[in-house]
Amino acid sequence: MWGIRIIFDPTSFAIKFMTDNPLPEPSPRNTIVAFIIVVVALVGGITLLLTSRPQPVQITINPPVPTATPAPTSTFAPITVYVTGAVQKPDQTITLPYRSRVQDAITAAGGTTAQADLEKVNLADYLHDGDQIDVPLKGQTVDLATPSGGVVVHINTATAEELDALPGVGPTLAADIIAYRDANGMFKSMSDLDKVSGVGPSLMEQLQGLLAFD
Repeated sequence: MWGIRIIFDPTSFAIKFMTDNPLPEPSPRNTIVAFIIVVVALVGGITLLLTSRPQPVQITINPPVPTATPAPTSTFAPITVYVTGAVQKPDQTITLPYRSRVQDAITAAGGTTAQADLEKVNLADYLHDGDQIDVPLKGQTVDLATPSGGVVVHINTATAEELDALPGVGPTLAADIIAYRDANGMFKSMSDLDKVSGVGPSLMEQLQGLLAFD
């Protein structure tokens, strides 16, 4: 057990505390061991800090896939037709949107009368500018009441049979013309028709005056 002595210094009026067994000076070996422990603790702490850090998150931004802008479609002016025969409002000109049908013209003329013979009318046929629609009476002997706009072929609505009947066309080219029309839109001039494979200057010269591009 340690003893503590209290000494009073009269010259400095100070009180000193002294022990009988002063603490021993630390040995060099203990100092080295303590230093090593501190270093190991620091290295362990740094290692733990580095290994416990969360991994960075990589964010990938995928831009939207560009879409093709559709080509503008051809716009055609309205058409005017002449309706006669067994309709409620006969003998008048009627303006309709492009690619209207015979039924649209008859409806615009007030519809048919009770005496109209619709079996002789192709209601689904397309109309063209300048056509005349004549609805026959029952018992009346007439040709099929389809639009009568002249002898030209309307290439934007013509069937394969109608195109085949043109000079120099034939069934194969007629099918190619319709396929091109379906894929690229309607023909607006003879130069558009020249884009179809198989159509050249010689054929276009034969077709002059035989085609309508409305």
